[in-house]
Amino acid sequence: MAYLLDANVFIQAKNLHYGLDFCPAFWDWLIASNRAQRVFSIEKVGDEINAGNDELAAWAAQRGPGFFLRPNPAMLPALSSVSAWATRQGYEPAAVHTFLQIADYYLVAHALAQGHAVVTHEIVSSSTKKIKIPNACLGLSIKCVTPYEMLRHERARFVLGPQQ
Repeated sequence: MAYLLDANVFIQAKNLHYGLDFCPAFWDWLIASNRAQRVFSIEKVGDEINAGNDELAAWAAQRGPGFFLRPNPAMLPALSSVSAWATRQGYEPAAVHTFLQIADYYLVAHALAQGHAVVTHEIVSSSTKKIKIPNACLGLSIKCVTPYEMLRHERARFVLGPQQ
């Protein structure tokens, strides 16, 4: 299974648990997993990260389209399906409008089109004021996991010294 990472995975990793300065193994794991075709994100998430104009933006800029996938024609039916789902769920019109303008919409559509799992720190919400990624994933039968679930499932190991 391949994973598509939400912007909050990168941002929270940098700001909290896996800072680029003290936990390079996390970032190396992302690069290695991308080379193995298991971990990706999308171009619109890359755009959000690049807007930060910081060390994370510099890291993301070095990854390119092999990591931050561009939209492709296979996504068109998925975009339509995600849009239709969002408009039928009873969310406030402003919530639907916002969702259809941001990276979350494209992330969910890309996952739907390619059969990937979405990785996010977001949690399911009953609010009608904002569409959360896990709600869209549940509604569209897309696997959605936390970064920690992904790391455990993939058996990521960040150890000091030689591996045993």
